[in-house]
Amino acid sequence: MSPADIHAASRMRDRYAIVGVGETAYSRASGRSTRALGVEAVRAAILDAGLDPGDIDGMLSYHSNDSTPSPAIAADLGLRLNTYADVIGGGSSTEGLITYATGLIEVGLCRGVVVFRAMNGYSEVRIGGTGARAATPVRGLELADRPYGMLSAGQRFAPAFMRHMYEYGTTSAQVAHVKVAHSKHAASNPKALLKTPVTIEEVLASRWVVKPLHLLDCCLETDNATALVVTSAARARDGRHRPVYVMAAAGRVNKARPDFLYQGRLTTVAGAHARDLVFGAAGIGPEDVDLTGAYDAFTFTAMLQLEEYGFCPKGQGGAYVASGAIELGGRRPNNTSGGHLCEGYTHGMSMVIENVRQLRGLADDYCPGAAEGIHTHDHRPGRCRQVKDARIAMNMGWATPATGSALILRR
Repeated sequence: MSPADIHAASRMRDRYAIVGVGETAYSRASGRSTRALGVEAVRAAILDAGLDPGDIDGMLSYHSNDSTPSPAIAADLGLRLNTYADVIGGGSSTEGLITYATGLIEVGLCRGVVVFRAMNGYSEVRIGGTGARAATPVRGLELADRPYGMLSAGQRFAPAFMRHMYEYGTTSAQVAHVKVAHSKHAASNPKALLKTPVTIEEVLASRWVVKPLHLLDCCLETDNATALVVTSAARARDGRHRPVYVMAAAGRVNKARPDFLYQGRLTTVAGAHARDLVFGAAGIGPEDVDLTGAYDAFTFTAMLQLEEYGFCPKGQGGAYVASGAIELGGRRPNNTSGGHLCEGYTHGMSMVIENVRQLRGLADDYCPGAAEGIHTHDHRPGRCRQVKDARIAMNMGWATPATGSALILRR
């Protein structure tokens, strides 16, 4: 990215904020329509922001032909929209749509924008084509890989994971620390589906799905809806909570060819292209970030992103996640709610929601004992998960190795 481009992007720094977040329960049998789930999450986000329905005039969502369009959600809540868009996409869409939301407000089309995702990702449409309803028809690039048995995300990404192990000596035991860390965090999260911490040995003993992925290297398929509200910094000051400002964002960066297996170095993921954009626009570096939310559809996706965005040298991602740095109490905690591996799979938005709560200083309110006024920085399992003095957080969204988004937030 040229200096002129970075300068232009930096003009958006701190001009917009996330002021509301909302979610449904994470389950594997919601028994509800995606419309009902979406309405609940969007309403919760608007109430969390301290706004009225009339304050929301834009709506963005993402789906894989498995959700409810924005106009239906808006109608149920009495929202009158100046514009909406329902984007086909999953991983990395949250950060991308936050980027687009700031643009809509910047040009004066909207004052307040809701971003939501609603999915019955376990009981109805499951990635790979199973579930009560069939997944999306095979089309486009998928026609090139499905005949070779690449039916699922794990099968499609496994070559990049295996190549990293071959080139850098990364081990399954090292990467299993991602699952272990996130399971410890989830133990302090009443919303998490998996609340019992796991060990390295348990991860390695779980059955193979596709090498190098064991079952416990994979995320939890979930029924849920999530939402957040974006508005201008000026309007955010009158909100219910402390505003969380958008320092920089990069949406759906794809510098490589779509058939990512042939982009050059197989272990290079989208963060290599997005990092200069977001860090340059934010005016900070990786060392300034206090906590991260790295998309953990698999343990390997979190590790690769942390490495590619510069939180450790290239090739040392395995050592980094095994060092304790990503655990609560470590140098830079990652996915403090448990993430997709342990809280529930939301296609990325839950990790932005968690970082918003962290930067508000309110993550304690979502821990066991919060209702009784118990607040502590004790990071043992079963204790709260608020990161002390958290000021800057970063989210890294993953769609494929070649496509990703990034978001830097501050308190």
